[in-house]
Amino acid sequence: MKLTQTFDWRGRSVAWDRVGSGPAVVMCHGTPWSSEVWVPFAEALSRDFAVYLWDMPGYGQSSKRPADAVDLGTQAELLSDLLSHWDLPAPHVVAHDFGGAVSLRAHLLHGVPCASLALVDVVALRPWGSDFFRLVGENEHVFAAQPQGIHRAALEEYIAGASHHGLSPAQMDSLTAPWLSTEGQSAFYRQIAQADERFTDEIQDRYAEIDLPVKIIWGRQDAWIPIERAIDLAQRIPGADLEQVDGAGHLIQYDAPVHLAMALHRWLVDQAASREA
Repeated sequence: MKLTQTFDWRGRSVAWDRVGSGPAVVMCHGTPWSSEVWVPFAEALSRDFAVYLWDMPGYGQSSKRPADAVDLGTQAELLSDLLSHWDLPAPHVVAHDFGGAVSLRAHLLHGVPCASLALVDVVALRPWGSDFFRLVGENEHVFAAQPQGIHRAALEEYIAGASHHGLSPAQMDSLTAPWLSTEGQSAFYRQIAQADERFTDEIQDRYAEIDLPVKIIWGRQDAWIPIERAIDLAQRIPGADLEQVDGAGHLIQYDAPVHLAMALHRWLVDQAASREA
């Protein structure tokens, strides 16, 4: 889906779009993904909600300038300003992977009000990352300078590990496309190099302060962020409801799309109704 709108923020161009009408839902992607993983869900929800999609700077259709920081702290500051730009006082937020840390930081550190939070296989508690993350962090420029064919093979191998069932060639092409140009290759390793657990360390002891409805949805076979992390997160957030999805890995959007779509729709409809009551 081509995102048709842009928001200029500190020299960055942030691509975004909106589909549907009704209560506002903001969908946040993670790494190394983009809003593309949420497009089918946004279209399904658009019958009942105004759904906002956006690509973080350094990802997808947004700008990828080498000088721009793309860390989780910067992305949370952007989300706060983006919601103000959209004039959304308290949207429902749906977040995946890094999008979880970005949303939680925006709420806890920048005072962004939310009607509800749906956290889907999110980065929220240490430890996260991998040996690959640490290796890239120490050798970012070496990885960025790899021959394109080697980069593509490594990228595909990395992304394949996020799915429990395996990705189709079309799905793999869609997920790798933003990272295959010269600009995209450098951006891919840049965002990994700037990943730092301090961005979740700063908030994970504050999750007990969260005073809004929270739904946690997690693939039981998530090999990137194990299900034990979901159980821990649910225990830290008062009243959080955890739904475990069997047969799904980290890319639950591809492994269990029907289950996820139904769970999100049911959650958001219930939350919207409760706010109207």
